[in-house]
Formats: sequence, C-alpha cells, structure tokens
Amino acid sequence: MKQNPLVSLNLFLRSFQNYKAFNRLTPDERNIVVYSESGQDWHHFQKIIEELLLNSRHVCYISSDPLDPGLSIKHSLYKSFYIKSGFWQITLFQFLKADCLLLTMIDLNIFQLKRSINPVHYIYLFHAMGSTHMVDFENSYDHYDTVLCVGPHQIKEIRKREQIKGLAPKNLVPHGYARVEELYAEATNRCKLPQKPYSILLAPTWGKNSILHLCGKEIVSILLNAGFKVTLRPHYQTLKLNPEIVEEILRLYQKNPLLKYVNRMGDKDSLFESDLLVCDWSSTSIEYALGLEKPVLYIDVPRRVRNPAYQELGLEPMEVSIRNEVGFVLKMDELENAPMVIEKLLSDPGRFKEKIANLRESILFNFGKSVETGAREIIKIADVQKQKRLEGSSNSSNLKNNYENH
Repeated sequence: MKQNPLVSLNLFLRSFQNYKAFNRLTPDERNIVVYSESGQDWHHFQKIIEELLLNSRHVCYISSDPLDPGLSIKHSLYKSFYIKSGFWQITLFQFLKADCLLLTMIDLNIFQLKRSINPVHYIYLFHAMGSTHMVDFENSYDHYDTVLCVGPHQIKEIRKREQIKGLAPKNLVPHGYARVEELYAEATNRCKLPQKPYSILLAPTWGKNSILHLCGKEIVSILLNAGFKVTLRPHYQTLKLNPEIVEEILRLYQKNPLLKYVNRMGDKDSLFESDLLVCDWSSTSIEYALGLEKPVLYIDVPRRVRNPAYQELGLEPMEVSIRNEVGFVLKMDELENAPMVIEKLLSDPGRFKEKIANLRESILFNFGKSVETGAREIIKIADVQKQKRLEGSSNSSNLKNNYENH
C-alpha cells in the first residue's frame, strides 16, 4: 500500500532529527549500538538488551520500523531512535560512529547498507536456526567481524567458506538461541498432551514454492475432512503480496467450525494450543520442534535456495538434515496420507520428547544460558573497542602536539 506523502515527509524529517540526535551522543553512549530493520526482530533483541542493561551498560537502539516495540522502552541507560529506511538509514550506516553494532540484518556491505568509514565492530545475531549456505546468499555473512552462532553447524559452514575462499577468519562465538529457550520455558506451563481431535497448525513460509501457493486448498481440505482442528497462520509476506490465496481458502472453509484463522505473526497461542505443525521450509518448524517438543509434518515442496553454489561446501544444510529427526517429510503427490502420518507422529509423545531433548543438546550451544553468554561476549568486544578508541584518541592528540611543537 502506498504511503501518504505527508506521513512519508514527517517520517523523513523525524529521521533527520533522530540522526542528528544520535550523533550528539557521547562516544560512551554509542559504545553498544543495536540496529533493527523491523519490529518483527524485537523478540530476538529484547532479552540480550535487558541483560546488557542489568550489567549497567549503555545501549543505543535504532530501528527503521516506527512501530518497533524497542522504541518505547524506558531506561536511564537506554536510548532509542527511529530512522526511516532510505536516505538517512544509508547515511547512518555509511558514517556510523560506534564501537560496535549488533544486528540481525544479513547481507551487510552487499547492497545499499555498507560498513562505516569509521572503525566499527559488527556483531551478527541470528534470527533463525538454520544453515548459512543455502537459504542465504553465499556471501551474506562475509562482512561481519563477530558472529554469534546458534550451533556447531554454523561454525563449520562459515569456517569452510573462509577456507575455500581465502577469507580472513571471523570471531565465531558459540552462542545459542534464546527463542527456543523462551518457548521451552513457556511450554512447561502451557502445553498439554495431544488429545483427539488433534489440533494442527498450518504455518508455512511465503513465496511461490510455499504450501499455500502449491497445495493450500488441498491440504486444508484433507485435514478438515479427517476431523482435525486446523489453525491457518499464513506468513505476513503472503498476506502482503498474495492475499487472494488466503482469501480463497477462507471463502471455501471459514464456515467449518474446525478451522481457525490467525493473521498475527507474533501470535503464540496457536503454537502452544496445537499438537503438530504442518510446514515447508520455514525456520519456524525448527523452533517449534526443539522449543515445544512437538512433531512437524513437512510437505516436500521445492527447497528455498538463494545460493545455487551451496553444495560447494560439501555440508548438508541443517534445515534439510533435521526434518526426519523432528517429524516426517510427505511428498506432494501423497497428501492424502497426511492424516495417517499425523496419527503416527502423535502416537507416543513421551518418546518424542526424549528424542528431541537429546537432539537439542547436540545442535544448540548453551541451552538455557544463551542470553548471558551473548551479553558477556558483546560486553567483552565493546570494552576492547572502547580501549582502541581511547588509544586512538590519545595517539591523535600526541601527533597533533608533536606537530604543533615542531
């Protein structure tokens, strides 16, 4: 939807004022800066920012989403700024003055958002648990100084690429993934054992190869006819780009009392109330299985591949290898078997939970401690960068004095 020109102008002016205000901060207030493209990522930042504040660290939060919840947080050590995507956002990145920048944005220095001309240490925080070399571009992570890694698979992949391409080694931190920890903690109070009629959550990814595009009406029909309760939760990008697909499904089945429609990406109730997730290549499936200890039925649609050379590393992507560990992969021409497969997947929840607990330990770093681990590493980096800044200022002053005396 096209934005009102007056609103757009106001946001541009607000961004200009905030850009100036940010640059008026003291260097110590810009010691740790966090950048968010969208409020959708706030839940990835929130806990680690809270931990930094508990450690009495200044945190400066910049978002390009005027509705980002992070812009409304109040704390004496916390400052937040809205800077609109476009001119002032690009300018901010180009001339950023900060000791370190934490972000979940991939493809730094590849498109319009470049590394600063100033000495900034860039720290990448993952917003998904999958691998680095299939779903993303091959160079998506090349331009970060530190990467907070979810599990051993990401360290292997990044190191292998550095070795093959002759890249300088990055600081790879065994970090973990707070989102799974939060889901796990909440699930202990909210999740129940599966009961018939089973509740099925259909929450696929978006794009032309997603479930809703390829077989949405068919799979919904099969599940409803089998007597399952079905919650349809489309990706927000599907609602934005192809709303007619969802509208058609609702037109056909919204009068069926077994169908529930959820259009909020941040909705948690549908996760906890469901017994099983039907998905494709969405990273939500991994969080669902490891956090809630519930199975996933994968519909075998074509892979999401942005890096056609991903096989060059010789490492199978985690989002491929994990599918048969946390559920079952159903071929597109076997959709009618979905009810039978679901019954089997839900037949022994105790055994499945035990299997997931072992799997989680093997593929996740620091389960239950990722927030503290991440904050500690960020503080360590920020302190080193601050010391470099102070030494640089001291050297500059000495050079100036020597020049003036001469």
